[in-house]
Amino acid sequence: MTLHESGSTDSASTRRRWLARAAYLAIFSSVAVLVVFAGLHTLTLLIVAVGALVVEVAALFWFLTSRGALRWIALVVLVLTPIVVLALLVRASLLWVVLLAAALAVLAVGCARAALSRDRADWMMPEHPSVPPKRAFLVMNPHSGGGKVGKFDLKRRAEELGAEVALLEGPGTVDVEALARDAVARGADLLGVAGGDGTQALVAGIAAEHDLPFLVISAGTRNHFALDLGLDRDDPSRCLDALSDGVELRIDLGQVDGRTFVNNASFGAYAEVVQSPAYRDDKTGTILRMLPDLIEGQHGARLLARLGDRTIEGPQAVLVSNGPYETHDLAGLGRRPRIDHGTLGVVTISVSSTRQAVGLLRRARQDGVVQHSGHEVVIEADVPEIPAGIDGEALVVPAPVRCTITPGALRVVVPRNRPGVRRPVRPVDWVRLRRLAAGTEPREGES
Repeated sequence: MTLHESGSTDSASTRRRWLARAAYLAIFSSVAVLVVFAGLHTLTLLIVAVGALVVEVAALFWFLTSRGALRWIALVVLVLTPIVVLALLVRASLLWVVLLAAALAVLAVGCARAALSRDRADWMMPEHPSVPPKRAFLVMNPHSGGGKVGKFDLKRRAEELGAEVALLEGPGTVDVEALARDAVARGADLLGVAGGDGTQALVAGIAAEHDLPFLVISAGTRNHFALDLGLDRDDPSRCLDALSDGVELRIDLGQVDGRTFVNNASFGAYAEVVQSPAYRDDKTGTILRMLPDLIEGQHGARLLARLGDRTIEGPQAVLVSNGPYETHDLAGLGRRPRIDHGTLGVVTISVSSTRQAVGLLRRARQDGVVQHSGHEVVIEADVPEIPAGIDGEALVVPAPVRCTITPGALRVVVPRNRPGVRRPVRPVDWVRLRRLAAGTEPREGES
């Protein structure tokens, strides 16, 4: 280690130490504000806060798992509970005390997260040089994302940069894989997609098979893949900058019995929802209509998931992701700090009681939720075929299903100048924070 690097490390350690101390100072101040200004009402405030939280969680649970009048009563309770609490605080002239204590608590958590924040290398994928393509071939779905291809004039802009563009206009279903393979046979030196993650995955598999660079254009609805690559999701035309000034990221690809996925594959409850004909037009409404039966296990095949030497029997849902999601994401809607560690993320959900369901809704650690990572997952069932949602596409696959990962399989080309991936937020480790504040936490690189 050079003198400069040693000085930088010492400076970072000192900064983390003082941030940890500031976190503890803020939390103690928050408690002091309550004790000094609320006095004997402090215990009452705590009881009201805990009671309101319990009511909110219970109401949310009943809203998600009930139908008819009970569901709407639960919704009313959800809305009215915080209003009632606010009114009680105003009447007791304690609102400012609670707000000040809450602000100090938020400051404490902010300082704690900053003190425990990861180094850039933990959440930024390495960039590699990229040579501008000479015969880029792009597939664009003009219907994806509410018509973003037309709205941002992506076809014309891509052709001005020398790319060949194929629009998925029909009539009928267009074989995207056949289009991509034909382009490769004609000498394409880059493949790309402006469309949903399901279409991205199909063409990405072919690009990886032929070791060709792959371009992601964020013209889908949610663009989860683009999000984890740090691309601009508001203006997909900026993704085309990679054709003239790009860098390469080498990422992993997941497979379900040989079919590629870039985000995740789901089985069980969520896959049942994706199979519903109403899902594409009304995702939220479909989930709310189907969730009660799915949580109670009234529909669907009985699954068994094998993760290495661990077996989970009867999970209601299994989510297998291309890289683990951050912060215990249970729906595959969160973020992955990196997609190049060569591991699958696996979440299995088994809810057999109200307590476990409430814990699941609160995203707490419960016996019914198992999070794991590995290189292979096998999902068995008591029926010959099971529904699957692969990057949001509804499929039926034969059981047992084998999910694997291929490290560094895909060469993704991204613009040199892009929004980038935000620093991931990890749970506060108060034990480590205490060691940092006391100056007893080993420096990075030391054991």
